[in-house]
Amino acid sequence: MQGEPHEGRIVVVGASLAGLRAAETLRDEGFAGSLTLIGDEPHPPYDRPPLSKQVLLGRVPADTTGLPRRRDVDAHWKLGVRATGLDPVRKKVLLADGEEVPFDRLLIATGTRARPWPDPAEAAMDGVFTLRTGEDAGRLVEHLDASPERVLVIGAGFTGSEIASACRERGLAVTVAERGPAPLVGALGGTLGALAAKLQRAHGVDLRCGVTVTALEGNGRLTGAQFSDGTRIDADVAVVALGAVRNTEWLAESGLAAGPRGVTCDAGCRAFDMYGIVTDDVFAAGDVARFPHPLFEYQLLSLEHWGNAVAQAEVAAHNMVNPGPRRRPHLTVPAFWSSQFGLNIKSVGVPTFSDQVVIAQGSLKEARLVAVYGYRGRVTAAVSVNQAKSLEYYQRLIETAAPFPPAPGAADRLDTRAPVPSDVPDPKMLSHGPTVALTGHLPDRRLILVQPAR
Repeated sequence: MQGEPHEGRIVVVGASLAGLRAAETLRDEGFAGSLTLIGDEPHPPYDRPPLSKQVLLGRVPADTTGLPRRRDVDAHWKLGVRATGLDPVRKKVLLADGEEVPFDRLLIATGTRARPWPDPAEAAMDGVFTLRTGEDAGRLVEHLDASPERVLVIGAGFTGSEIASACRERGLAVTVAERGPAPLVGALGGTLGALAAKLQRAHGVDLRCGVTVTALEGNGRLTGAQFSDGTRIDADVAVVALGAVRNTEWLAESGLAAGPRGVTCDAGCRAFDMYGIVTDDVFAAGDVARFPHPLFEYQLLSLEHWGNAVAQAEVAAHNMVNPGPRRRPHLTVPAFWSSQFGLNIKSVGVPTFSDQVVIAQGSLKEARLVAVYGYRGRVTAAVSVNQAKSLEYYQRLIETAAPFPPAPGAADRLDTRAPVPSDVPDPKMLSHGPTVALTGHLPDRRLILVQPAR
């Protein structure tokens, strides 16, 4: 960017949660130049988590989940048009309509899209859905309102499990197919995966683990599905919940370190090029970003979490308009939540970055507990089930690299419990992608985060 960092042209590709929050932060930080937001959907930014919860239950229309605006961003909005390329030499974003948008600094916040069913002909049948956009949710709700005989959910990650929960709450018959040994196992490991399986079956879900769907049947309209164990079912609605694909194809010729795992950037959100050289004018944030986190031994994290998108977008925006000494790293402890089958599940840290887990509070039998995860002798995550009030305590343990298993600290901690293996499966065993992906090297240094006095 020429001249003052608060002047010039900033382009944000991705007009969803991360893009909007970055734009608002840029203005809050005093950026007074030209600001352009590009989005491939024709709608202003909207909230996605309600789509698999309140929208599917019919409590909220799909077109009423718009994100609240913190302030006027005074931006040029280019909606309903895809970015198809990036020219880093001429500093231009190429659009599908032939326009070229110049920039001085660029934020990549293109997020993810739903992984489609692999057979295009089967995917095109009436009754076969993915759930990512507002339009997806609206079409699916119409079919659920028609009271289908059976809904097949393919994949038992968080999205698939929330869809199954909403369908059961509607009183619909549901079959869930999962390649792995249990629902949620790819995000929470074996102990809580077993609890999730028990609860789904207790709520009347026909849960089939260790199998895959080999074919969707029908002639223009879905009528059923075949499974890898030789069985089949009749179904008139199928929701494909096989995880997400990061939207990086448009960067294939850009020279950036971008691929199926995301856009690799440093802790300050500056993108790397394909030779490992950090750029100073291209940044990344949100689901599409892949960044090192010192709390997790500098593994490169890709996070599909609402809170991470907000926090990382704010860091990226701050660093785009501030000189080096004033830039800050993105060190927020990952956190997410889910509501399904009467459970409120909340997590801090990275449960998949673990080798052991201990039930620190409550019990699996009562489905009210806190599970604490450890890796190589230190606390790396905690997950609460209907007991979120304790998570702040365990978050401090994660931030300070506290020893695992944790010492007594919460009121109902039972010291007699012994850690067990966390049983985090190889992602290849799952029919859905993980919401957290870790890749990278493992230096021995451990970082302790210093937080302001509370």
